[in-house]
Amino acid sequence: MGPSWPKPRLVVSACLGFAAVRYSGELIPDKVVAALREHVDFLPVCPEVEIGLGVPRPVVRLVRGEGGVRMVQPQTGEDLTQAMEAFSRGFLAGLPPVEGFILKNRSPSCALKDARVYAHAQGGGTVGRGPGLFTQAVERAFPLLPKEDEGRLTSARVRAHFFTRIFGLARLRQVEDLPGLQAFHARYKLLLMAYHQSEARALGRLLAESRGRPLEEVRRAYEEGFLRATRLPFRLGAMADAFLHAFGYFKKGLSPREKAHFLELLSAFREERLPLEAPLALLQSWALRFGEGYLEAQALFAPYPRALMDLKTS
Repeated sequence: MGPSWPKPRLVVSACLGFAAVRYSGELIPDKVVAALREHVDFLPVCPEVEIGLGVPRPVVRLVRGEGGVRMVQPQTGEDLTQAMEAFSRGFLAGLPPVEGFILKNRSPSCALKDARVYAHAQGGGTVGRGPGLFTQAVERAFPLLPKEDEGRLTSARVRAHFFTRIFGLARLRQVEDLPGLQAFHARYKLLLMAYHQSEARALGRLLAESRGRPLEEVRRAYEEGFLRATRLPFRLGAMADAFLHAFGYFKKGLSPREKAHFLELLSAFREERLPLEAPLALLQSWALRFGEGYLEAQALFAPYPRALMDLKTS
């Protein structure tokens, strides 16, 4: 039986399978969001509907002006910038603790980085691309939290990185005492090494020097460090180093041919000729074979629910 997982809480664009609130009146089914429904708690929101725009509605655009990017509705000539900024501040300030965001790509309110910015309200050509106004407020309020759009989540690598972060953060937030925080760090040690070795060492020092400090202070500092460490996807070399560290637990029990086989796999992984799963599966089988409980429990082998590891998208 696999590990039990807490449910991360995610803010999600409501049009991604929750409500027909797109400007065209569409509902957009999304495979990843649908797969996550039984594993996370979603908080759907449509910022454009929340500021009073109807469904369907005339399109809104981001327009570059002298004072920065504005949100306007060309058909009515209305400038919606202040209304969107006010809603975003209020909504985000009133949120319960959340572990991340899944937002609609290319949206003038929700895009992470690919909303079109026009020269003026009536068009005039695209002069750039950038985040939507709601997403800008999200980034200011929660700079370290995981954020993705549904387009990027069709990539297996992007998806695995996002899932690793949100489920790790949800598990971290369940910790109730310093021993629990130390146990979390032990469980995530190899995974953190694969992501960012210097940040992983800094988190170890934080815990070693934490006696006498209030738990909430230590937990908050650890959470920030965890999010910094995992902000970017792991690098192949760092992941290979983490595999070598795990390999060291078995060296005395393996035959010369088994050792050579693993090192060949590792070389192929470094050169992107083999997927992550090949050396990972071999290490996990050895952990079971030799009864290495510490390694069996490593988040490196199961950083999020197994059912989500089998998710395929087009």
